Amino acid sequence: MHTKLDPWSSSDITDYSKLFEEFGISPFENLLPEIPSPHTYMRRRVIFGHRDYEQIAEAMRSGAPFSVMDGFMPSGKVHLGHKMVMDQIIWHQERGASAFVGIADREAFSVRGFSWQKCREIGVEEYILSLIALGFKPDGLIYFQSGCKSVKDLAFELGVKVNFSELSAIYGFSGETNLSHMLSVATQAADILQPQLDEFGGTKPVVVPVGPDQDPHLRLTRGLAGKMNMFRIEERETSEGWKYLSIRGKGAPKEALQELKKRIPGKVKLYEEHIDVLQTPDSAFLERFGLQISQPEKRKYFMTQIQEIAKFANEAKPPEFSEYEKYFVFRKIWKTTRKVLEEIVAEVAAEFGSYAFMPPASTYHRFMSGLQGGKMSSSAPDSYIALTDDPKEGAKKVKKAKTGGCVTLEEQKKLGGKPDECSVFELMLFHLLEKDEELLEIRQECISGTRMCGSCKQLAAEKMYEFLKDHQEKRELAREQLNEYNIVYKN
Repeated sequence: MHTKLDPWSSSDITDYSKLFEEFGISPFENLLPEIPSPHTYMRRRVIFGHRDYEQIAEAMRSGAPFSVMDGFMPSGKVHLGHKMVMDQIIWHQERGASAFVGIADREAFSVRGFSWQKCREIGVEEYILSLIALGFKPDGLIYFQSGCKSVKDLAFELGVKVNFSELSAIYGFSGETNLSHMLSVATQAADILQPQLDEFGGTKPVVVPVGPDQDPHLRLTRGLAGKMNMFRIEERETSEGWKYLSIRGKGAPKEALQELKKRIPGKVKLYEEHIDVLQTPDSAFLERFGLQISQPEKRKYFMTQIQEIAKFANEAKPPEFSEYEKYFVFRKIWKTTRKVLEEIVAEVAAEFGSYAFMPPASTYHRFMSGLQGGKMSSSAPDSYIALTDDPKEGAKKVKKAKTGGCVTLEEQKKLGGKPDECSVFELMLFHLLEKDEELLEIRQECISGTRMCGSCKQLAAEKMYEFLKDHQEKRELAREQLNEYNIVYKN
């Protein structure tokens, strides 16, 4: 049975590993060593998967421009699930990302039937105030979809590249789906691609932190990014079995094709045998690829990257590579080569007034379960904690939450608890405990039967009270600071 991902319903995913095979999402754990000071969600495996996050990690390490983008449909209370996304936006912003946050009022209008006024009230009172209170900086852009001309214009252009059959395959749309709902999907793709428009600095890596239910939006947008570009870079293979990168320019002006040919003459080939020359990478290395780069700075950058890969490879297993190591190094060279070509292609496209979007990267985090077990639901207030809940009420919800403990104290001491099935431990894992050591100690004590559920509930309730009290005080300060932020409202 296939897993269904639906952005507009409460998802109940029990086996996240299926997403790797069914939707092509990559495990995040393999990337951890490449990320400077990884976020708590990364360290604790709350973020479990990604698409193309390597380019974001590289941008953070090198100081290159990159963006983080996400959005919130103003449909109800802002809660701890929304906080997870806000935390990741702010973390990336602190590490140099230009930050974009869209309030999806077009989606709320078309899917929920909310008025524009209600969308604005919920957007500000719930989402924007909490976002600022959590630490969002004024240099980021916050906007309502209905008031953002660049998003609306781009959504219209994107609509030319997608048809009903594709939307039906991705989202399950039927003849009953209204046209505005379909347009809201194009608008969300425009949200994601907007950071790469010329007015925001042009082509760059963009990451969108989401729950897996939002992956349909990422799949659609990644496809649209390629369709909108003047040039496309494709991986191909000859009948002899060697791979090469091909740049296609269907419909591109003759002058643009000539300019590209000047900068990148010939095909770019890649054999596994190229791994051997990593022992002494030099200028001849480029010729082995068939890669001729006329721009000195691009050529220098490419060779610097190859030398870094060579250093890594030679320190790992000199002088021979296993088949796995060969493949691993092979892919690193391949991705580096592709990145250089994408930069050159983007420059030429920009010179001739066309788009050169990079497919957006994404991270995927686990869902929080409901406080009473099962799914979290906005129709069941006891299943979630809103960031605007009275602190005392939030603490009470924690004390009434379902745990992974046994029925009696005697059983608990004998058999131990199940922290991985405990909503209270999950609150501490996701939000309430900063120190990994403290969390691991609690987990071990629970499993061994030396810690009872009452002590965890008491600790989590106290932490929740403190968090909500502090957060709500910061929300009031945020209300006074709204004019300092770049917020685009409805026209």
